[in-house]
Amino acid sequence: MSALFPKTGTAVSLAEVRTHNTSLRNLAPGLVAIFVGGTSGISLYTAREFARNTTSPIIYLIGRNETEATRITQELKTINTGSTISFIKKDVSLLKKVDEACQEIKEKEKKVNLLFMTIGTMTLKGRNETPEGLDQKFALHYYSRMRFIQNLAPLLTTAAKDDDPKATLSRVVSVYDPFLGKNKKPNFADLSLKKNFSLGACAAHASAMQNFTLERFARLYPQTSFIHEQPGAVETGLAKRWAMKPLYVLMKPLLVEKKESGERHLFASTAPQYAPKAKAGEEGVVVGADGVKGSGHYHLTWSGGADGDGKVAEELRKDGAEEKIWTHTEEVYKKVCEEGGKY
Repeated sequence: MSALFPKTGTAVSLAEVRTHNTSLRNLAPGLVAIFVGGTSGISLYTAREFARNTTSPIIYLIGRNETEATRITQELKTINTGSTISFIKKDVSLLKKVDEACQEIKEKEKKVNLLFMTIGTMTLKGRNETPEGLDQKFALHYYSRMRFIQNLAPLLTTAAKDDDPKATLSRVVSVYDPFLGKNKKPNFADLSLKKNFSLGACAAHASAMQNFTLERFARLYPQTSFIHEQPGAVETGLAKRWAMKPLYVLMKPLLVEKKESGERHLFASTAPQYAPKAKAGEEGVVVGADGVKGSGHYHLTWSGGADGDGKVAEELRKDGAEEKIWTHTEEVYKKVCEEGGKY
């Protein structure tokens, strides 16, 4: 089970998590949080804790299930009667729908304090191409997530520059797995895996490409911190699928309980030790993904342990992996989002 519970960094105790989360009530009212994939699983568990521990939060849930969103909206309003909850119905496996969701938010908000993303799909099928020419799984795990960041980075920066120091939270959390691709070299001749697709390659590419792109964002937007987190084994909406039920029954003793998962993800989303690059010198800041203290980009385990650089990642960095990956990503965005074409 080492892949589910990687042993790296220093775990954060649940008591410390809960003490910190309770202190969030001292932050300014009206923090804005966006949960992409917020109608089920880890995003839902985290949205609950965000609503429970903050004052008059403004919460956006982005997903496809309007029925669940209506129920969850009422639940969150019950948890915190001062909260404002909005649902944006979009299939964000399509980049154009990502742009539409972001535009809706930009029309209503001047700042974003937290962008929290868990979108993905579990499938044993091979390449499943969307109308935009990308594999659906790969789009959700990489291209769509990075497009959300690119679109909303100005609003995250605005939040970081708030005149009220109690309102300057600015963070991106992508829940996937930084360790899958940390020591694997992507196929730079076919980054989108149009010709060489396999589920294993897709998982490794999505992980490695997130790692380097988040590192780029941390440098470009030094007042926002960027976290790529491995969630451990958590019961999500997948457990309701008949094919997955036997697996979840067998794994139940190893699962992180839903509330604890939400609490730990709220900690990752707000704790000061995962500070942006601009605050690297503050006390208690941990080592970033590139091995530099307070680099603004962090690889975290499910229990909050931060992991530094790996040998392969270091070699790839020296070989210009970040620029190669971002050049490809921009090509995809230009073809699909700007030209309205198919990659």
